[in-house]
Amino acid sequence: MKTVKYFTASWCAPCKIFKPIMKEIEGEGHSIQFIDVDYDEGDIAEKYEITSVPTSIIEEGGKEIERFVGALSKEEVLNKLV
Repeated sequence: MKTVKYFTASWCAPCKIFKPIMKEIEGEGHSIQFIDVDYDEGDIAEKYEITSVPTSIIEEGGKEIERFVGALSKEEVLNKLV
């Protein structure tokens, strides 16, 4: 099963647009971990070398298989999770 690490920040305008899309996808049964780079999980952001937000990392079996920066449409994200 593919999982997503979604790196975001409260001050990030594109994140505010994209986060509801990611929440909706999560509500449809997909595994998404929301990570705020400024607050609770800066160490994870550093480990994954996050330099801009929003960044989403798709993993399968614990390994990164794809990474994208910026906001995508719901359909584009779902296509990556198939």
